[in-house]
Amino acid sequence: MTTQRPANEPPIHGPQAAVELLMTRTVARISPSANLFEVAEKLAAVEVGALVVGTVNEVTGIVSERDVTHALGLGEDPYQQHAEDIASHNLVWCDTGATVAEASRLMCEFGVRHLLVRDDELRGIVSARDLLYAYVH
Repeated sequence: MTTQRPANEPPIHGPQAAVELLMTRTVARISPSANLFEVAEKLAAVEVGALVVGTVNEVTGIVSERDVTHALGLGEDPYQQHAEDIASHNLVWCDTGATVAEASRLMCEFGVRHLLVRDDELRGIVSARDLLYAYVH
């Protein structure tokens, strides 16, 4: 026997699922002045692919594993380069009520792999992997 969800309850999976059901609510952050070694160390320690650069009250960028790898591949000194130097500062946001389909469109339109999720303030972060999970499960 299959149990049906009430019509007014949002789906858990699929393109109409709410982003807030998939987002990581505890956002890992790093100081803009952290060097690349510290960024890599924090990424590994918290097991995420991206960190928000800034403080609880101010978000100035997002730094990802890809950013670190790119900087090192260019020969940057990991002790002289800082999170703020390699972070993406063109932040893309979505509201907590956005659907997986809407968030996916934003990622494609702006060429990003992480979206910041907010209502009146930062509430979480959602990755391309999170959105893909909603489509395949």
